[in-house]
Amino acid sequence: MRAAILTAYRQDLSIQTVPDPVCEADGVVLKVLACGICRSDWHGWVGEHPKVKPGAIPGHEYCGEVVAAGPLSSWRVGDRVIAPFILCCGTCPECRQGLTTICQSQRVPGFGEPGAYAEYISVPRAHNLARLPVSISPVLAAGLGCRVTTAWHALTGRAELRAGEWLAVHGTGGIGLSALLLGRALGARVVVVDVVPEKLSHALGLGAEFAFDARQGDVAAAIREATGGGAHVSIEALGIEATANASIECLRPLGRHVQVGLPTGHTARMEINMNAVYMKQLALYGTRGMPPWKYPTLLDLITRGVVDVSALVSRVVPLSGASAELRAFDVALR
Repeated sequence: MRAAILTAYRQDLSIQTVPDPVCEADGVVLKVLACGICRSDWHGWVGEHPKVKPGAIPGHEYCGEVVAAGPLSSWRVGDRVIAPFILCCGTCPECRQGLTTICQSQRVPGFGEPGAYAEYISVPRAHNLARLPVSISPVLAAGLGCRVTTAWHALTGRAELRAGEWLAVHGTGGIGLSALLLGRALGARVVVVDVVPEKLSHALGLGAEFAFDARQGDVAAAIREATGGGAHVSIEALGIEATANASIECLRPLGRHVQVGLPTGHTARMEINMNAVYMKQLALYGTRGMPPWKYPTLLDLITRGVVDVSALVSRVVPLSGASAELRAFDVALR
């Protein structure tokens, strides 16, 4: 099969012919129908993710058609499925409680094992997979990736966002726009922050009530003023110190900060305004991924038209175009 291989950090991925993947007993092999390109992939591409080494095949936001099924899998050839990027074991104490995103023996395609920048991918632990509704195209399904799914769990499983509350979103990339759309669907009022005027205008068009340019003054103070005291919930969607602190500082007393952006490499350790946390008695949550048992609810919202996530797909590129998309993150993060 053809696959995009990381041969050196910050260099174009090499399109090579490699052996077809082997189906594991509890898994499936999928023909990849579409795969998203994520900022987490960028972290691996630049050498900041400890599990991504030269020789890796990136890609963790994928959907596909089953072309082979192991004897312990309940899926059949021809089934179309979507996968969470965290493949849990299903048997450890955390998994038995439904806390599958902290499974102690989790496996993550693209991070330590072959990912989906390829024609085929072997997916172990196929109990994690969800059936892809006919009404959701493969491209849109890949767009759900770890954007919509992660944002959904951040808002519902961690922050427990309620209707009528103010939601602040710092960064309007895939995660940020997902949080905006889902927050609106949950009945929240949303304010967004970014440094790109076009992105701020786009977010206003998708239902944000306020949009602030982080380059123009104290955005935390601006959010507190616009919301009459501060956001109830704030999502940090970049994983950098400036936005993490702005997210914390924009909250009202007893507010909830959710760290969604991946802090790794040079951003793994940050200086945080803990005085704001202490004085306002804030709650800080970390979140990563979404348990597979939450897929039916999320997919139902999309298929019923309660939330339209089609705006998250800005363009479709061939496998050979993945390198250019990864390089574009460098420009976006300057």
